[in-house]
Amino acid sequence: MAQGAVYYNGVLAGHLKQLTPEDYRFTYTDAYRNDPSLPSISLTLPKKQREHQSALLFPFFAGLLSEGINKEIQCRLLKIDEEDDFTRLLKTAGDDTVGAITVKETND
Repeated sequence: MAQGAVYYNGVLAGHLKQLTPEDYRFTYTDAYRNDPSLPSISLTLPKKQREHQSALLFPFFAGLLSEGINKEIQCRLLKIDEEDDFTRLLKTAGDDTVGAITVKETND
């Protein structure tokens, strides 16, 4: 099972998992969810719900991915199938992303 830790400005917000090619889960950590000073990571992933499930990679996370020639270069250099957005997210969204969210691959 592939998974990543999701951070909001360096604070662990939750975990994103791909259980099957058609089962993605994002789960907020209890500490993040219960801290009223921390926002939901996305309007489409509200903190009022601990776990979110989708048959596709959540559009919010897909929006963090490069497109066009940058996508082609990443896939070629990292030897990732261009159709495997989840692996690409885990391999490329850990440091230099646009906005407050980063996703770091974990082995848990």
